[in-house]
Amino acid sequence: MAERENRRDRRETREETPEFADRLVAINRVSKTVKGGKRFGFAALVVVGDQRGRVGFGKGKAKEVPEAIRKATEQAKRSLVRVALKDARTLHHDMEGRHGAGKVVMRTAPAGTGIIAGGPMRAVFEMLGVQDVVAKSLGSQNPYNMIRATIDGLKKEASPRQIAQRRGKKVADILKKPEAEADATAEA
Repeated sequence: MAERENRRDRRETREETPEFADRLVAINRVSKTVKGGKRFGFAALVVVGDQRGRVGFGKGKAKEVPEAIRKATEQAKRSLVRVALKDARTLHHDMEGRHGAGKVVMRTAPAGTGIIAGGPMRAVFEMLGVQDVVAKSLGSQNPYNMIRATIDGLKKEASPRQIAQRRGKKVADILKKPEAEADATAEA
């Protein structure tokens, strides 16, 4: 009896998860040549995020556009990645991401800069909740590769808390400025 209640509670908490925003990045009409002619289908690329540090992408194929978008959105929700944001508005450090021939460079930016990035990358940053970033896509212009390269770079990001934990130090020790340490030794 208690087991059933636990299952019901889990199901209710799953339904109460935060609502995700989604952005359609690309739709591609694909055709398959068969004996009687051509059969057309659609491939959709969707980016999903909670705009608070989680983002994912998915692709879906179907005979109709709405069905392809639905499939892509479901896949994107299953592939969410958490990214630590600095002051909930920008990246902690500059980074590069690669996938295939696609390469992207992402740089942290001061407040008020906005999102300076190309189409597919812009969708990823907006769904992630980043407000200030400068990004450049090098190499492949294929939206699939650009999004994969962007997410590859975002996975490499490490917050000061993660670095301090990995090195067994305190966050304050990690964030100390080198010139401040030099001034302190010069005064002593």
